[in-house]
Amino acid sequence: MPFPQEFINILDGALSASERDALLNALERNPEVSIRFNPAVPDAERLVLESLGCRSDGSVEWAENAVYLDHRPQFTLDPMLHQGSYYVQEASSMFLEQAVRRCVSGPVRALDLCAAPGGKSTLLASVLPKGSLLVCNEIQRGRAQILAENMAKWGKAAAMVTCNTPKQIGESSLMFDLIAVDAPCSGEGMFRKDEGAVADWSLQNVEMCAARQRQIIEDIWPALKPGGYMIYSTCTFNRSEDEDNVRWIMDKYGATPIRIDVNPDWNILGSLTDDELPVYHFMQHRTRGEGFFICLLQKPDGTFRDVSLRPFRTDPAVPAQCRDWLLPPYDFEYFIKGDSVYALPAPLAADMNQVNRELYTLIPGVEVAMRKGHDWVPAHALAMSDDLDRFAFCNVEVSRKQALDYLHCDVLHLDDAPRGIILLTYNGIPLGFAKNLGNRANNMYPQEWRIRISVS
Repeated sequence: MPFPQEFINILDGALSASERDALLNALERNPEVSIRFNPAVPDAERLVLESLGCRSDGSVEWAENAVYLDHRPQFTLDPMLHQGSYYVQEASSMFLEQAVRRCVSGPVRALDLCAAPGGKSTLLASVLPKGSLLVCNEIQRGRAQILAENMAKWGKAAAMVTCNTPKQIGESSLMFDLIAVDAPCSGEGMFRKDEGAVADWSLQNVEMCAARQRQIIEDIWPALKPGGYMIYSTCTFNRSEDEDNVRWIMDKYGATPIRIDVNPDWNILGSLTDDELPVYHFMQHRTRGEGFFICLLQKPDGTFRDVSLRPFRTDPAVPAQCRDWLLPPYDFEYFIKGDSVYALPAPLAADMNQVNRELYTLIPGVEVAMRKGHDWVPAHALAMSDDLDRFAFCNVEVSRKQALDYLHCDVLHLDDAPRGIILLTYNGIPLGFAKNLGNRANNMYPQEWRIRISVS
């Protein structure tokens, strides 16, 4: 594909001629395909690869539970994707895991600020220590709905989804130990995956993105605790959005860049402008993945906001049976919002309640039940939750064809299944709920999530 001459000029100023040519050649090749398994799913790698009909083409070296695939399958028609057993994620961006491990050693309050569609949020939810709270935010309502779907499928009780501007969060009383800012950018690192990114690229757009990134940092910086960490990343190569913005954060806020441990065999590039600056560039001619830039920064010590959390206790109006559908290790507090019952892990209930009071939440907790007429029925998010007590319901294993029909929101016919609410499983993993009437089973899968292509 033809690349803009101004883009090539940027590479000329940052790379040697041989490196530049190797990168341009790599941008003409097909992208790698990589997935990351949900560590809460037993034997996920074997089951997922069998379900996809793929073979592993090697592990992603900087991420646990992640592999490259030998080809790109039709992910939409794999039930295990919809069960949250894995996430299709570009491999370079999984390096976020190394940044987290460098700065986090115990439970934290973390914010993924620009989180949709959910790749980095699902990764954070899996690698943050037990007892951590993760708030996943997306400013655009439509993209926030996609984020909420992906996070519900990932099944973590201590992950919330919000839809707010960085300024709204920065002006709230919320404080975070860790903030990940995967900033909207000019997308040079995605050129071989997205021809639209090539068509939209211009020097003017680069400068506009760089200014927007600085505004995002300025808006959210007050929500980062003194001594806390910010992970700043983009999927672009140029210094305006990368090194120059890191220098701006350092100069304006006194932030300290933190070195991340990197295996030399990973072939990750350092700074393109300053050998002493600990930043990390992934480029397609060097690493198996797309273009990615990341830097870990620490905020100076200072004065914390004075925030007092309100105690939170279960709403007595919550039906008793709903409290029997989740398992330890967490105790849960419950509340009713609209026509849904939600559960909050008891140790985090006060913190999560604060988020619910101050921000607009799409996932305020684990949705446990929904009101249907005079009855409460289990919500689909309950089926996806790691904390589901699956044996509170009759489990019915379905075939791949039945699983796809269910995900297509078709009526099911389940021979010999008991009447009433049942939990469908595929490969022994929860798929969702149905209400078996005998001659047919009413499908309880969310209509807005249904597979829209033919499954026959």
